[in-house]
Amino acid sequence: MDVIDSLEQTFVHAHTVIGGVRADQHGERTPCDEWTVRDLLEHMIGVVAGLGSAAAGRPPSPFELAADPAGQFDEAAAAALAAWRTPGVLDRVIDAGPGPMPGRVLAGINLLDTATHTWDLATATGQFAELPEPVAVAAMEASHMIVSPEIRSGRFGPELTVPDDASTTRQLVAFLGRTA
Repeated sequence: MDVIDSLEQTFVHAHTVIGGVRADQHGERTPCDEWTVRDLLEHMIGVVAGLGSAAAGRPPSPFELAADPAGQFDEAAAAALAAWRTPGVLDRVIDAGPGPMPGRVLAGINLLDTATHTWDLATATGQFAELPEPVAVAAMEASHMIVSPEIRSGRFGPELTVPDDASTTRQLVAFLGRTA
């Protein structure tokens, strides 16, 4: 499956989880120690909006979480997918903030960030945290391309060990140093 189709599936799953978050859960802690559920929602939606803007060749707009995060995510995801589907965008060099990189790499970062934080959000809010298998497989592939020892420190915890028969989601979470 190509990265944009995988990204679309990731966005569909993320929307479902975001839609399951209640406003009274916004202050809850998440597997990202420094973030509450509200912080995580702001990050997730803001990243999708910002990377979509970068892929479209536009500067990011200031981001503020709306009263309807699921609706806000849908709008950001639709705009991002439209930008990612622009012919040639995956082969262009795009500067989305951390420095110029190939569009294909940035799309993989978008996929990995969204899938990982969807797991974080589901875990924090008591929802079913397993990613759909195609999303987990795509995120695992992206993680192995993106998470090098140089960037692991400060962004991801040390890789954890899981049983050989662990689900792909559990393998991904462990690779990124997360625990439930």
